[in-house]
Amino acid sequence: MSRKFTVFAMLFLSIALMYACSKDGDEIVPAAEKITFSVPSNFSAPAYNFENNKLTNAGFALGKKLFYDARLAADKSVSCGSCHQQFAAFANLDHKVSHGVNNCQGKRNAPPLFNLAWQKAFFWDGGVKNIETSPLNAITDACEMGTDIETIITLLKNTAPYPDLFKQAFGSTEINSQLVLKSITQFTAVLVSANSKYDKVMRKEGAATFTSAELTGYNLFKEKCSSCHAEPFFTDFSYRSNGLDLASADEGRSHITGLSTDFGKFRVPTLRNIEFTGPYMHDGRFYSLDEVMEHYNSGVKPASNLDVKLKGGIQLSTTEKEQIKAFLKTLTDNDFIKNKLYSES
Repeated sequence: MSRKFTVFAMLFLSIALMYACSKDGDEIVPAAEKITFSVPSNFSAPAYNFENNKLTNAGFALGKKLFYDARLAADKSVSCGSCHQQFAAFANLDHKVSHGVNNCQGKRNAPPLFNLAWQKAFFWDGGVKNIETSPLNAITDACEMGTDIETIITLLKNTAPYPDLFKQAFGSTEINSQLVLKSITQFTAVLVSANSKYDKVMRKEGAATFTSAELTGYNLFKEKCSSCHAEPFFTDFSYRSNGLDLASADEGRSHITGLSTDFGKFRVPTLRNIEFTGPYMHDGRFYSLDEVMEHYNSGVKPASNLDVKLKGGIQLSTTEKEQIKAFLKTLTDNDFIKNKLYSES
């Protein structure tokens, strides 16, 4: 057994044994081994590094409990995990747009949550610049959780076992907005997806290799798609119009910048785990990868802000579409999607 494999196995075991629960299932007791945040060897340095938010077992466990607690919503019906489901790589399977309190439907698709520590801005329009404050958007949005942070703080102060959990995480039973947001971040920033077949091939792990179709698809992808969906995150984090409509019904990035040149522009989404994160686009209009690729092949509209790289579309034959799809499926990280460390129970 190689030293590399042994180290990996020990790390995986320590993570799997990280938590023990009391009989009532509420109080999460951190084990001796500490959870860590590791940068994959094929990734760059993250934008967020926990320097001012010390990562601990107890902080992570508290953040996860808050993430999945529907009692935080105004009508106690939805949690962060309602729109960000682990089996869909923390996206919202089969829902075009987010569904919040009182069955209210938002206007944008819920994006997947992983590799957030490498982002410098959040949401489709980049309206939030700090990962720690990003949950406030869902908390206060009338069509998401429909409440406010002070109401949540009051609830937590009067709901067992939260005072004890905050004490375990931060050394005090005090509960305030900063600690609530820091604990949620300890959970969401640790959601790292970097163990797909693509990653193993890039890192030359074991005997991992692309099939002929996957390799051809990879080369086609680099030729036709990588200028926007840059490796290794499969997004360049920019905001672009991809010609979904002649005139966008959603103002997009311009709502944040106030610039007419940003009208109808949205963040380039990651393609990691794309096999499970449909529906696609900011409004969830496409339910399959076939629809997405046909849009780029024949459906790009000459919008006034259309990205220059998409003028004329991206011509793809039927065979090329299948080859690109074969490659895109190598971006699926089943270890991440099935990791019980991130699960509600």
